[in-house]
Amino acid sequence: MSTTVTQDIRVTARSRYEAVHSDPKVGRFLFSYRITIANHGKDTVRLKSRHWIIRDSLAPTREVAGPGVVGETPVLRPGEEFTYSSACDLRSGLGSMAGTYCMHRISDDHEFDVVIPEIQLRFPYTAN
Repeated sequence: MSTTVTQDIRVTARSRYEAVHSDPKVGRFLFSYRITIANHGKDTVRLKSRHWIIRDSLAPTREVAGPGVVGETPVLRPGEEFTYSSACDLRSGLGSMAGTYCMHRISDDHEFDVVIPEIQLRFPYTAN
C-alpha cells in the first residue's frame, strides 16, 4: 500500500496480481488496483481528470490521460472519500504506475494536481 497527501487530499493505492486473467507464457500480466481518495481539507473538490505514467520492464513507457476515473468525476466534500478499482496490463511481470489527478476546488474555481503514489506491479514469483 502507498499513500500521498497533496493539499489535504489523501490518495491511497494498492495493487494485486490477477493470476486468473494473466498468461505469463504469452507475456500478459494483469494487475488490479484499488484507489481511495479522501478529502481531509475544508473545501469541496471535484476530481476532473487523471494522468498515469505506466512503466513496464519489457515495453515502452505508456501515458494514460482523460476525464475522471472509471467514468466518474466524483465530488468530495470535507471528510468524504471515494474508492474505485481498475486494472492495468503489462507485457512483463515487473512495472509500476504513478501519476496525478487534476482536482477542482468548488469555492474558488482553483485547479490543482494531486499526486497519485507509485504503485508497484510485480508478478509474485519475481519478488524473491
